[in-house]
Amino acid sequence: MQLLFDFFPVIAFFIAYKLTDIYVATGVIIVAVIVQAAVQWIRFRKISTMSLISGGLVLVFGGLTLLVHDKSFIQWKVTIVNWLFAIGFAASQFIGDRPLIERMLGDNMPLERPLWRRLNWAWSAFFLALGGINLFVAWNFSESVWVDFKLFGVLGMTLLFALLQGIWLASKLPADSSSG
Repeated sequence: MQLLFDFFPVIAFFIAYKLTDIYVATGVIIVAVIVQAAVQWIRFRKISTMSLISGGLVLVFGGLTLLVHDKSFIQWKVTIVNWLFAIGFAASQFIGDRPLIERMLGDNMPLERPLWRRLNWAWSAFFLALGGINLFVAWNFSESVWVDFKLFGVLGMTLLFALLQGIWLASKLPADSSSG
């Protein structure tokens, strides 16, 4: 259910695009990120960092898309979000006592520090690649293909990467951690 909530703005964008055009869909995603942030605030009295970054960039790049009437801005937003996440994961290798992925998952998994670092670098590389792939699709395919990629491609690649990460993590867990 949380995954659906996280992807609510993208799904709303996709549906609006299929029913209208990129500019109406951009307006819809702007409203959707505001609603998403409001729901998070009402439920938790907090808005996640990921939602703040992504939502802020939707407001800026979506606003520019509508103001200038140029779809390039909203297409770039996907890349910039992913590249910021890549930078965040990479920077966490050097800032703080634990890499970002360990901060996110470390309480649930007993792994050695080198494995956390390797996994953290993998997430950084994944987000870097995802941003580049978004630009490749935006520049080399039709607007409609890019919109499909924005929902199905990005979501699919993220789920596949997370699944592969889970398999890799399971192979690295100490043998005694699975016995109760």
